[in-house]
Amino acid sequence: MSAPTRPTDAELAILRVLWERGPSTVRQVFEVLSVEKALGYTTVLKMLQIMDEKGLVQRDASDRVHIFATSQTQTQRHMLDDLLDKAFGGSSLNLVMQALATRRASREDLAAIRKMLDQAEGRKP
Repeated sequence: MSAPTRPTDAELAILRVLWERGPSTVRQVFEVLSVEKALGYTTVLKMLQIMDEKGLVQRDASDRVHIFATSQTQTQRHMLDDLLDKAFGGSSLNLVMQALATRRASREDLAAIRKMLDQAEGRKP
């Protein structure tokens, strides 16, 4: 299977529900989304079916009620890889510099970044 396509904003809303709840039925996704936005059950169903075809979610059809799931890490890595190539010419440095210039990082975030850099260089903190 090829890499999944980049999700739309509506698809990202569904992905966030699945990331927070874990594997869920259409009804469960619908109930979470309908709190913030007027959506129909069949709209959510159709979107999940399309997302399954695109490779953004996986459908477990082994039971009468289908369960949809996705990997947050895998989806985010694919989206970041796409962004890295398209917006930053493949430069991780430019991506990180822009991210740090755009939003102030907390001390905890900076410490975690330093630790990851040390690990990437092969030094143990």
